[in-house]
This record gives sequence, C-alpha cells and structure tokens, in this order.
Amino acid sequence: MTIEPIRNDEDLRRAFRRLESVFQAEEGSAQAGECDVLVTLIEDDENEHHGFGPAGPKRS
Repeated sequence: MTIEPIRNDEDLRRAFRRLESVFQAEEGSAQAGECDVLVTLIEDDENEHHGFGPAGPKRS
C-alpha cells in the first residue's frame, strides 16, 4: 500500500479510484486501513478546497 498526498485534481481522482476498489474491504484488513486513510485524505482535501466552514445561526 503506497498512499501519496493529494496535491492536485489528478491526485484526487486517483485517490477516489483507489477508494472505490477498497471501500468494502473486510474490517481489520490492510485494505480497510487503506480505505480509512484515503477517506481522511479526501475529506481533508475537500474541506481545504471546497469547505463551507462551520454552520452559523440562521439569518432572517
């Protein structure tokens, strides 16, 4: 398992493709660990580049 940082759109697409192949891995397997790491990396990238920030009070 070699996981690279997500630095650009191609890295993000590659991470999503790999995530699709390990998403339903058996709990406790190496693939399940890889899935967890990929989800964390993807979520971090999405929050950094497309995050909405915390929800605030509703404005009238």
